[in-house]
Amino acid sequence: MHQDPMTPPPVARALQEYRALLAEHGITWGEPPVPYVRSMPFLRFPEEAGRMAVPDGPDAPDHPDARDHPDARDHPGASDGSAGAGALGEAFRRALGGRVPSGLTALRLSEDGHRLEASRASAVLSADPVPVILLVDSARDAGALVTVDGVPYEIGPRGAVLLEATSAAAVTVDGEAVDLARLTRAAVPARLRLRAGFPCRWTVVSAGGQGWYPEGAPRRRDYHGVPFFHGDDLVLDVPAEPVTVSVTRGMEYGTAEVSVTPTAWREMLVELTPERVFDSAARGWYGADLHVHLNWAGDLVAGPADAAAAQHGEDLHVLNLVAGNVSGERVYDREALQHWAGRDLPWSDATHIARMGVEYRNDLLGHVHAFGLAAPPSIYHTGFSGTPDWPPNAAACGELRELNAVLGYAHPFHGPISSPEDVIADGRRNCAALALVVDAALGLMDGMELLHFSELSGTVEVYRRLIGAGNRLAALAGTDTMLSFTCQDTVSNPPGWERVYARTDGPLSAESFARALRQGRTFATNGPWLELAVDGGEPGETLDLAPGERVTITARASGHGVESLEIRTADGLLAAGPGGELVTSLVVDAPTYVVAVATGGGHPLAANGETFAHTSPVYLDVAGRHVARPEDVRWCMRWLDLLEDLVSGHARLEDATQLDDHLDLVEKARTVYAARLAISG
Repeated sequence: MHQDPMTPPPVARALQEYRALLAEHGITWGEPPVPYVRSMPFLRFPEEAGRMAVPDGPDAPDHPDARDHPDARDHPGASDGSAGAGALGEAFRRALGGRVPSGLTALRLSEDGHRLEASRASAVLSADPVPVILLVDSARDAGALVTVDGVPYEIGPRGAVLLEATSAAAVTVDGEAVDLARLTRAAVPARLRLRAGFPCRWTVVSAGGQGWYPEGAPRRRDYHGVPFFHGDDLVLDVPAEPVTVSVTRGMEYGTAEVSVTPTAWREMLVELTPERVFDSAARGWYGADLHVHLNWAGDLVAGPADAAAAQHGEDLHVLNLVAGNVSGERVYDREALQHWAGRDLPWSDATHIARMGVEYRNDLLGHVHAFGLAAPPSIYHTGFSGTPDWPPNAAACGELRELNAVLGYAHPFHGPISSPEDVIADGRRNCAALALVVDAALGLMDGMELLHFSELSGTVEVYRRLIGAGNRLAALAGTDTMLSFTCQDTVSNPPGWERVYARTDGPLSAESFARALRQGRTFATNGPWLELAVDGGEPGETLDLAPGERVTITARASGHGVESLEIRTADGLLAAGPGGELVTSLVVDAPTYVVAVATGGGHPLAANGETFAHTSPVYLDVAGRHVARPEDVRWCMRWLDLLEDLVSGHARLEDATQLDDHLDLVEKARTVYAARLAISG
C-alpha cells in the first residue's frame, strides 16, 4: 500500500489520538484545567476576553497549578484566580457589556421566557448545519436547565455559560424548545475559482463579514476576525450576492482586492495577484517563524498538509514546527519530531525549509524554542502537574545544544520593564524568561524573541540590557501560532506574521540558516525591511577599533507601516528620523554596540497594532575589549540576586540537591558578570 509521505504511520496514529481527544473533551483536549486551558473557549473573542476579570472565590475549583499557570496571554481573566466555568461565563458576560460580537449567539433567559440575539444571520447554501457558539445568559433569580441535543447544563441564578452547538441542534430551556432557525438564512449558491499563479492567503467575505471557504478548508480567522485560507486555483461555493475577494502572501507582498457578484449556479473565475513589496531572498536574506505549533489542543486537529499550505501560502522561507506540552505531561507532535528530526519536512523546496523542533517549557524559569536539532531530546518540560522545577533550564539547553539546536527564549516578557525587580515581579509562573540571565552568561543561548504575541517594550528593554552586559544574543521572532486553532486570539493568525530574517552564506538550507542565526546576522520584524551598516559591517559582525576612531552608521527601513527610524548604542538613542534612510557618525571611545529600530502603527495582525523591527547588534570592540557597560552588568547581577531568592523560595524542588543545582548555575553566571565588571571598570 502506498504511504502518504505527509503522514507516516507514527504521525497518522498520533493525529487519530488527537481527534479522539477533541471528540471527547472539546477544545481543551482534556488538558489539566489551569486558567489558560479553561479560558480557551473565550479566547475566540480576544477583545472581550481581554476585559474579563475573574475574582478568587470560595467556589473556585482547586487545582495545584491553577494560580501559577502562565500562558494567560495577557488576559486578566485567564490568570486571575481559578474560577470555574460558571464564573468565567459570568466574567465574559460582564466583559461583553450587552454587545454580541460577530460569531457569538446569546440565549437570554428572563423570568418571562427566553430570546436569541446574534450579530447577523448566517447565509447558508445547503441544509448542512453551521457551528454555533452559544452564550446562555440568565437574568432569572432561580436556576434553569438548558439542554443541547439532550445534554443537560445547569445554569445558576443569574448565571452565564458558554456552550457549543449547531444551527440544527435541539435546544431547550426548562423543557421549552428554542428555535435556532433564525440564526441562518437561505441563499442561492454560486461558485468562484480563485487563481493567483502561486500559493497565497485568500479572504472571501459577503455581507456582514461572513467568510467563505473551499470545501474541506479549515474555517480560520485571524486576531481581528478576518477569515482566510491558503492555496491557489481554488474553487469555493459562495452566495449569488456581492462578495469581496482579497489576496496577499505574507509580509513581502501587498494586498489585492476586488468585489464581484457571481451569477447563480455558475462558476466565476477571479484572477488576482498581490504585488511584491520587497524580495528578501534576492538579497540573500530569508525569513523564519521559529515558534509555530501544529497541535496544542484546539478546535481541530492539524496535519502536516495544513502546515505546508500555510508556509507556501505565506511564502515563509523557514518554518519551525515545535513539539510541546500544554499543561500536563503529553507532548504534542512528539511523534512527528521523532520521525523527522534532523530532516527537512516533505514539502520543503529550494526556498522553503520546514523542520520539526521543540519548545522546552518551564513556567517559572521560561520557555525555549529549539531549531535544527538532529534528534529528539530526553526532556521536554519540567514543573508541570506537580513535578519539580528540575533539572534547571541550563541542563535542558545544554542537551539541545549538543543536538546542534539553535536556541532562543520564547515570548520572554509580557509588559513594561524598567528594573530587575520588574523582571522577577511577584514570582508567579507566567512563563517569563527568568533564567535567561543565567543561560546567556553561560553561552547556552543564541538569541531571544524580540517579536512575539505579547507586549514588546519589556522584552526589548531586557534585550538591550543583556547585550549591553556582554551577552551575544541574536534578535529572533516567533509568533506562537497554533494551527489547531481556527479562531483564538493571536494564535490563529497565519504563521510568519512576525519573522526573523537572517542572511545566509550561499543557498538556503536548515544548516545555513542555523549558522546565520548563531552568528547574529538577523533582524526581527512584523513588516518593515530593515538594514544596518557600520562602516560596512552588518548585524552579527564585530569591528575592532582603536580608541577615538570614528565610524559611519547607516540605517534604512521600508515596507509596511514604517513611520520612524532609530539608531541606538549601548548608551541609548544616537539618532532618529522618519522612515527611509538615516545616516550618522560616532566617535568610539569605549566598547559598545549599534542596533537599528523601525516603528509605526496600523499593523493588520499585531494585537497592539504596532509595526516594529529591530536588528541584532553590530559590535564595536575597542582595543580588543568587548562591550560590558557597567550599568548593564550591575543590572544583570541584581537580576541574579533576585532569581536566587525566587528559586530558593518558590521553585518546586524535592530536596536540597536540586536547589544546589540551580544555585550553582546562578553562582557561575555571577562569576562571569563579575569578571566583565572588573574589566570594564
